[in-house]
Amino acid sequence: MSKTITCFKAYDARGKVPSELNEEIAYRVGRAYAEFIKPDRVAVGRDVRLSSDSLFAALTSGLTDSGVDVLDLGLCGTEQVYFAAFHLQLGGGIMITASHNPVDYNGLKFVRESAKPLSADSGLVDIRRIAEEESFSPATRKGNVIPTDLSNDYVDHLLGYIADIDKLKPLKIVVNAGNGMAGPVIDLLEKRLPFEFIKIHHEPDGTFPNGIPNPLLPEGRGATIDAIRQHGADLGVAWDGDFDRCFLFDHNGRFIEGYYLVGLLGVQLLQLNPGQRIVHDPRLTWNTIELVEANNGEAVQSKSGHAFIKETMRAVNGIYGGEMSAHHYFREFGYCDSGMIPWLLISEMMSIQDRGLAEMVDERIQRYPCSGEINTQVADSDVAIKRVETHYASLPHEIDRTDGVSMDFGEWRFNLRASNTEPLLRMNVETRANTALMEQRRDEILDLISRAQ
Repeated sequence: MSKTITCFKAYDARGKVPSELNEEIAYRVGRAYAEFIKPDRVAVGRDVRLSSDSLFAALTSGLTDSGVDVLDLGLCGTEQVYFAAFHLQLGGGIMITASHNPVDYNGLKFVRESAKPLSADSGLVDIRRIAEEESFSPATRKGNVIPTDLSNDYVDHLLGYIADIDKLKPLKIVVNAGNGMAGPVIDLLEKRLPFEFIKIHHEPDGTFPNGIPNPLLPEGRGATIDAIRQHGADLGVAWDGDFDRCFLFDHNGRFIEGYYLVGLLGVQLLQLNPGQRIVHDPRLTWNTIELVEANNGEAVQSKSGHAFIKETMRAVNGIYGGEMSAHHYFREFGYCDSGMIPWLLISEMMSIQDRGLAEMVDERIQRYPCSGEINTQVADSDVAIKRVETHYASLPHEIDRTDGVSMDFGEWRFNLRASNTEPLLRMNVETRANTALMEQRRDEILDLISRAQ
């Protein structure tokens, strides 16, 4: 009789420790991953959560009992597992992390060969089934655990995105690792960059004494904003726990919506690589499309979510992909997302153009004001979406169903989509240089959603 495992989600496995994820489950998942992927060597990294070491031991036992050699990356961020997988041409990689989830959670993020993503549509369902049934083939050998330090190669790769390090200015940058895994990487980069780093919540600490690192939440931004203002910094950068997302603040301490960074980074890469394709999600699009096309690029829309963005980038050979949720993907980084490359590129732009981040985005924010993503708990996403769609159906519009529903009315547009992981409806609204209209339509749609309950 199979043992049910409840921690598998659309893109990874995540759950409460020990009720939903524990050593016994991690062992079975290790065996199942090996059974399904059939890798020779797998990189495994872990974050600083208090349960990560024991889960690592169990997971690697499952892998080695299946005959797989494990490259132990130690404490690291998710993108360092991605890097190991494509840099060393491994059979796969697994990161033990719960990123920005509560302190009593942990999780597993998986990639296969060449750091290709695994999702519910491409293997996670099979791995879960094999783990539940414990249908494991006997191994002909026991795998080895090999301590592996790729930090120098990884830092060399990151710095390779900067055209000329000598042109960087001695910017003052607040860095907030949130007691997650970004701090050690900043320490390595610091030795090779002219920046002055003001480090807050810098040391990895699995108790998260300053709260769970999630700068997407307004209550998670205060310490960064205060430090920028106190030190007169040029830029602020904050990360979530496994630093696969980075969040930027200008010299005033203003949080910059990820949407506007997608267009900025797209322009930066197109100036060096004209004619390339830039991949974006459907939630907010006008600013990105306009900037990409004005800089001799081609904008390609993809469904939201890392597995879909990566798949689209590979299909069209996109040089860069960006989501408004602060995930930024790079072709030269194995088509994977990085929380380090974006702020390095922005710092280079600030140095070369002698402009602050505020100056770079102010005109774009005025040109395309947006609501930012607003999440509403709903009983039935389909009913709520249908109510909103029906309400506006009589207005002249274009409709797109790449991800949820997007309706474009010429002067304003919105996207509504159900969360893949929670009972939430996610809404985004943008207009053409009309903040009052954006706010009006935002409130109107929120009212429609609330009345659909």
